[in-house]
Amino acid sequence: MDLKLTLRRRALVQNADGHNIWVLNEDVRHWPAEKTALLLCDVWDKHWSRGAVDRLEPMLPRMQQVVESLRAQGGQIVHAPSDTMDFYADSAARKRAQGAPQTEVPADMEHVDPPLPVDASDDGSDTLGDKPARVWSRQHPAIAIDEECDIVTDRGAEVYSYLRHRGIEHVLIMGVHTNMCVLHRSFAIKQMVRWGIDIALLRDLTDTMYNPAMPPYVEHDEGTRLVVEFIEKFWCASVESKDLLGG
Repeated sequence: MDLKLTLRRRALVQNADGHNIWVLNEDVRHWPAEKTALLLCDVWDKHWSRGAVDRLEPMLPRMQQVVESLRAQGGQIVHAPSDTMDFYADSAARKRAQGAPQTEVPADMEHVDPPLPVDASDDGSDTLGDKPARVWSRQHPAIAIDEECDIVTDRGAEVYSYLRHRGIEHVLIMGVHTNMCVLHRSFAIKQMVRWGIDIALLRDLTDTMYNPAMPPYVEHDEGTRLVVEFIEKFWCASVESKDLLGG
């Protein structure tokens, strides 16, 4: 079964007047579901930022729907809640990731790496009184793990090896936070692109850590939009969950 996806990328071009402008290009592609993985990045059970929790909670039901839909079509689900592998020590899904034949990762390809469009040097929380702390212990229980076929890992080399083991050619990534973990984890967008993996961001099932009191001084949703568009410009395509759910 094929997934019909509208891949969104942005390109810098010159308009008719010779001015540089960014344009959105949409390209409909068909990815075989059995050759596609869906990776959930750091969808933790808890977070130290109340604002981050407030924004994740409404996304969880649709995240679960996307997981169920892709799994039912034969896709591979990769749960990647960083720093919680002790919780999954006895999990069949964790052992499946560890037990797969390990493939040596390739050398990183060179890739332009411009600065992000939002300043999160204050740790990015928009709710007062939040103090960074490692409060998470597992993936959020609203996202079900199928121990019969899913994998659990927070290690890029394990993800890469399992993709190669299964003959998977495409990866969809969703989760939090777009300007931090979704870009920078060892299993996330930048590393996958540098390893030559075809990856796309689920643009409506992600969030940023961004405080509107910091540059560029825009509302939080606008900050998220800027980061998503940054990814579309410099790193990979994005798609929307409706492509997987039909509306």
